[in-house]
Amino acid sequence: MINKLIDKIKKTKAPIVVGLDPMLSYVPEHIQKKAFAEFGETPEGAAEAVWQYNKAIVDAVYDLIPAVKPQIAMYEQFGLEGVKAFQKTVDYCHEKDLVVIGDVKRGDIGSTSAAYATGHLGKVQIGSSSYAGFDEDFATVNPYLGTDGIKPFVDVCKEEKKGIFILVKTSNPSSGEFQDRLIDGRPLYELVGEKVAQWGSDCMGDSYSYVGAVVGATYPEQGKILRKIMPKSFILVPGYGAQGGKGKDLVHFFNEDGLGAIVNSSRGIIAAYKQDKYKEQGIAPENFADASRLAVEDMIADISEALSERE
Repeated sequence: MINKLIDKIKKTKAPIVVGLDPMLSYVPEHIQKKAFAEFGETPEGAAEAVWQYNKAIVDAVYDLIPAVKPQIAMYEQFGLEGVKAFQKTVDYCHEKDLVVIGDVKRGDIGSTSAAYATGHLGKVQIGSSSYAGFDEDFATVNPYLGTDGIKPFVDVCKEEKKGIFILVKTSNPSSGEFQDRLIDGRPLYELVGEKVAQWGSDCMGDSYSYVGAVVGATYPEQGKILRKIMPKSFILVPGYGAQGGKGKDLVHFFNEDGLGAIVNSSRGIIAAYKQDKYKEQGIAPENFADASRLAVEDMIADISEALSERE
């Protein structure tokens, strides 16, 4: 799957991923009203509104991008009906030939980790038949429990030719409370980066590993260091746009081949219609997906310009 992701990045010339992280407050009123009229002001109604919102955005941008990243918590908050909306979103994105990165941040050990890996990336055996669960192409994984938590995911990745992105240096302000702590004179995130490179060394696609890393756009200097530590790992870069990251901050996350990173924007794209920049272009809430498409085009231009200016 890492090969497919790279091929789609090359084809679209867009090393970006749209985060489908829908809060109900992002969903325009006309969509909410229609869903609530059919299902009531219930979790089912909320899930329907989220699904219709996602579908419209995907329809507007799928030809511009290689991948999407639905964050499962935004769906789980609505219970079972929300999880159904998550599954419908994953399936629909696959119909549009998009790579799906399940932002699930799982992390456990032994049989529990294996079950998480099976549920999100693999197949579960039931009698004489096997079935895919959520069937994402990649999943995000928390490395806090060490190799015991990562190996079951790597095993499934090898079997299914799928991938993971391991949290290394996250974009949130308090990430440094643990990730920047010095161990033998080195920050913890560097040691985690070395393990990512090690875990991925025997799990390779054509040019990059199935085992990637999450490194926030808000920490460009750390990204520069980690790029060197993990030369064969793709880096998923959150924190662009709404969290403050800009194209010029991201150039060192990429290798000299122009590959090696994929940059995420969530509310900066899916809720673009709320921004003054797009309101001033006359985009009404009813045409929210048009704003999302413009935001994708603007993001592609920003990153492309930054990469072209890299010395």
